[in-house]
Amino acid sequence: MVGSDALLAARLAAGDDHALTEVFDRLATAVYEGAIRVLGDEAAAQDVVQDVFVELWSRPGRYDPDAGPLRSYLVMRARHRAVDLIRSELRRVARQEHSYRLALQEPDPSPHDEVIVSEAAAAVRAAMGMLPESQRRIVELAYFGGLTCREAAKAAGIPEGTAKSRLRLALARLETVLDRQLLEPS
Repeated sequence: MVGSDALLAARLAAGDDHALTEVFDRLATAVYEGAIRVLGDEAAAQDVVQDVFVELWSRPGRYDPDAGPLRSYLVMRARHRAVDLIRSELRRVARQEHSYRLALQEPDPSPHDEVIVSEAAAAVRAAMGMLPESQRRIVELAYFGGLTCREAAKAAGIPEGTAKSRLRLALARLETVLDRQLLEPS
């Protein structure tokens, strides 16, 4: 078998895709079983099998027939890749939990901050009320509705260029009005 593995390794190194097919047909099940034991997830194990065989095809020189059978090498690579995936997932979950804990630790806004935000919101509402309906509609769709300019134009039933012009005019007007309102002392 080791002689056969050495021959397959040489054929792989020479770029013989039939050698890869032979190795896959013979050892894919064992590689999959090695991955599924670690991961317990069929889809993830299938991804590992693919990764292992892609690595074998792209770097056939990493396998040393003198070190052991090809089957052992590939199963070991699958297990290592599966463990790497688990570690990666654990790090991702830890980062998410850390971010979540940091978000929870944000202090409540002070009454002063709440008043400032409330006044700013009232000023924006008042400024929006000064816009012509056509401009107000595009601003509402684009900024409060979260639509792109193209999507807002489609929702309003107007050409995209018209939506962009209305949006530009509306933003210029809002900037003028809001600058005045927010800079004037109450």
